[in-house]
Amino acid sequence: MSEIRLNIDGIEVTGFKGQTILDIAKENGIDIPTLCHDERVEIYGSCGLCVVEAEGTSKLLRSCSTFAANGMIIKTNTDRTRKNRQTALELLLSDHTGDCRAPCVLACPAQTECQGYVKFIAEGKYDEAVKLIKEKIPFPSSIGRVCPHPCEEACRRELVEEPISICSLKQFAGDIDLDKDELYTAEAGNPTGKNVAIIGGGPGGLTAAYFLRLQGHGVIIYDAMPQMGGMLQYGIPEYRLPKKILQEEIKSIEKMGVIFKNNIKIGRDITLDYLRNNYDAVIVAVGAWTSTGLRCKGEELDGVVGGIDFLRGVATTTDNNYDFTGCKIAIVGGGNTAMDACRTAVRLGAAEVYNIYRRTKNEMPAEQIEIEEAEEEGVIFKNLTNPIEITGDNGKVKAMRLQIMELGEPDASGRRSPVPVPGKEEIIEVDTVIVAIGQKLDKAGFEEIEQTKWGTIIADENTCRTNLNGVFAVGDATNNGADIAIAAIGEAKQAAETVGKYLNGENIKYEKPYLVKTEKTREDFADREILSRVKMPQRPAGERRKDFLEINLGLSEDAAKKEALRCLECGCHDFYECKLINYANQYKVQPEKYSGKTHRYIQDDIQSCIELNHEKCILCGMCVRICDEVVGATLLGFVNRGFDTVVKPAFDIGSCEADCVSCGKCVEGCPTGALYKKASK
Repeated sequence: MSEIRLNIDGIEVTGFKGQTILDIAKENGIDIPTLCHDERVEIYGSCGLCVVEAEGTSKLLRSCSTFAANGMIIKTNTDRTRKNRQTALELLLSDHTGDCRAPCVLACPAQTECQGYVKFIAEGKYDEAVKLIKEKIPFPSSIGRVCPHPCEEACRRELVEEPISICSLKQFAGDIDLDKDELYTAEAGNPTGKNVAIIGGGPGGLTAAYFLRLQGHGVIIYDAMPQMGGMLQYGIPEYRLPKKILQEEIKSIEKMGVIFKNNIKIGRDITLDYLRNNYDAVIVAVGAWTSTGLRCKGEELDGVVGGIDFLRGVATTTDNNYDFTGCKIAIVGGGNTAMDACRTAVRLGAAEVYNIYRRTKNEMPAEQIEIEEAEEEGVIFKNLTNPIEITGDNGKVKAMRLQIMELGEPDASGRRSPVPVPGKEEIIEVDTVIVAIGQKLDKAGFEEIEQTKWGTIIADENTCRTNLNGVFAVGDATNNGADIAIAAIGEAKQAAETVGKYLNGENIKYEKPYLVKTEKTREDFADREILSRVKMPQRPAGERRKDFLEINLGLSEDAAKKEALRCLECGCHDFYECKLINYANQYKVQPEKYSGKTHRYIQDDIQSCIELNHEKCILCGMCVRICDEVVGATLLGFVNRGFDTVVKPAFDIGSCEADCVSCGKCVEGCPTGALYKKASK
């Protein structure tokens, strides 16, 4: 075999006569993109990505099918080749309607791999499920108990009957981990010599610490409270989140080498300037611990307390300072904090607990399950009422005067605005008023950081940077204010990535990735079997309202598997290995320029454990050729012609079950995740 010499991208390389340009480039570590090349099969050249320019030749050459010649001068990354590849990718993607990510993943503020861990649970691979969850969330048991699960609101199983109980499955996996002698904890990275101070030990601060330690940075968390956990520790009642569970998960973060410093408040015990001068970066994750005022006459009376102040007081007291036995309590507000306050007041012995909200139950921002459970426990909902005045006797709350409301036109949020009904009022006797209508930042110690007119820290939504160099901010204290814990977790992971780049001297920028997204209707899943959602077992209302023991009992293993198997597996299983999406982002594709008719397919079972998603298939022929040339089975083929061509079992026989040897080589060779192995039932 005679040796030849050629120049690729300015590098002198050698090869042999009979080798292609692509072969020689690969042998010399020069990357040329391709979707349809595999050394095990004959040259096909279907994708058009491997084009290169050759000096002395006007046309572009497909490097996978062009044999190299002595003296060739090849350029692989020119404006012309990049433009050609971009066009080829855009044409492939113009009819590529298979979702890159499942809607549940995209809806999760932390981008948790919901589909992945649900599949692991369906297969009984619980350790793998925990590891996958902890790639995004350090405390799955805790978050599984309290998250309002926006992932479930996006779940396409709802188009069949009901969403998957994704959050309960997260709790299930986390609880299995907790039952072990030692929790799974990712290993900290090699020490970098850089140190980061985090202000606030709530879900945001703890998450940032977790991911910074994975990078190898030193981390110290400063928190004003006696224990780490933030609102998870002091704002979520024990009956929803047992603190023993939370603290066990927090300990696993401490074991990674994160240093905890409690009872230290910025502006009182230490200054922001001190941290800036003594650490390489600072992350502010202090939360919103100040309750918003009611702004009505009488709110200064003894017996009027903020919702967060009330819940924190209950969480920290050891002598039951909040004994409500026989009392009448009014809680103002319609969010989850208000529901927590209502249900806590019930457990403290209140004779009557009123929830005051100016809209109807349908407009309440609290989770529906929280509203239902509160009603089961005896909370009296006085909807379409608004406080006008709190009256007292000797400086102590005695009654509340309410304005009767009705719904008018929709406001900016899309909800119908409550308007007063002239001349209609109501007076209720109460001993305590708990105001749970909002929370805000305690600004003391953070005056140097630029803030919004609402008093929240201004932080770039993509990089979490503030106006101060080296200072980043996440969570309830930033931008739009208080939000759910999973939102703070998502921001914190993002901040850890940004801080890592900052500490390495990299340019901090954000580019929104390209993803294939599609809309589905009930018709797309008309063939699916109706399977009822597994219900979380729960203590009876009459029993649970008497104490602070956890109300949910957790899913059994059988129930968890049954529920996980309902997953439609919408997103691509090979997202992280998918060459197509990797190239799409590398070449900045805009496939919408070729918008036109697209195919809508149902998925095909080509074998009992292998499914073919035509919406992800690019007709590269890899599976057909591997089955024929490598396995020698010739079980797959192309059916129909032109635009309607699809890959199916040869001669469209329906299934290749009888002759398939289940080697899985077709799945391994697919560059886009169109073929995948299903979870076994």
